[in-house]
Amino acid sequence: MSSIIPIFIPHVGCPHDCVFCNQKKIAGTLTPPTGEDVSRIIKSALPHANRPCEVAFYGGSFTAIGDTLLNEYLGAVAPFIESGDVGHIRVSTRPDCIDEDILKTLARYGVRTIELGAQSMNESVLRAAGRGHTAKQVRAATKLIKAHGFNLVLQMMTHLPCSDEETDLETAREIASLTPDAVRVYPTVVVRDTALEALWRNRKYIPATPEDAAALGAKIIDIFEGANIPIIRFGLNPTEDLSCGDALAGAYHPALGEMAQSARYLASAEREIEKNKLSGGEITIFVSPERISAMSGIRKKNKLFLCEKYGFSGISVKGDISLKSGEIRLEKKRFS
Repeated sequence: MSSIIPIFIPHVGCPHDCVFCNQKKIAGTLTPPTGEDVSRIIKSALPHANRPCEVAFYGGSFTAIGDTLLNEYLGAVAPFIESGDVGHIRVSTRPDCIDEDILKTLARYGVRTIELGAQSMNESVLRAAGRGHTAKQVRAATKLIKAHGFNLVLQMMTHLPCSDEETDLETAREIASLTPDAVRVYPTVVVRDTALEALWRNRKYIPATPEDAAALGAKIIDIFEGANIPIIRFGLNPTEDLSCGDALAGAYHPALGEMAQSARYLASAEREIEKNKLSGGEITIFVSPERISAMSGIRKKNKLFLCEKYGFSGISVKGDISLKSGEIRLEKKRFS
């Protein structure tokens, strides 16, 4: 697997200040790089990387940064593509900053993947979040990006202002219908020095807890896995700023993705236990081998909960390679 060399360009090119966003806190960096900085970052990363690498520009709205800076950034990567050290480039942008000309430019420089911040497919939620684009523009940009042969990653958020469980699930269902190559899911976090902080402090926004986000995330994972669309990130990447107090409230947790998977498996186990009318004694829960920890729960929380609720004296969780992600099989221990 090739390595990813991340380049953070916080807020560069962003035409709107979304209520939830402070990219400098989220990315853990204060100032955007120059072209020389980009070259230096790549050179310093290459000795430790699996090649050919991918250079990824995160944060900001890459296709709205202007021709001069865009060419400076992509031009800084070009020599590494020519040498074979870098295989391709990934950029993040907005759906209202995509057109035929910009896509041709990106392709010429070796951009392979475009990550598009959809965030929601509900117009009221988009307005409340200050996104400045519409769901229609998400659909149009998605169609154009796919028509030009790029890999497409769509990003969505949950628990935005004016959203609820059904609007978030409907967003997930519509994003799945757009058939991206992958998705990222970001439950909302109240970050310091954002408009959302003011709404929260004035009690005009009630944030979700990590447990709330995990419970909803379990249902969203079902939607995307059911459509064979991989989730490449669930929850914000932890940074020193966020972990040291800039994540004021909301769904910030370093293991939020694992929490969502655990909630998903707990719900599946409860359905199977109740369907089979099981209680007392010992049971074994079989899952795909890579999901044993998710079924057990963080600090075995799921096993303890099921034992207490259904009166089991013990629960074993074992791997079964015949089971797909999300599937479980129960066996109750029989005593002779």
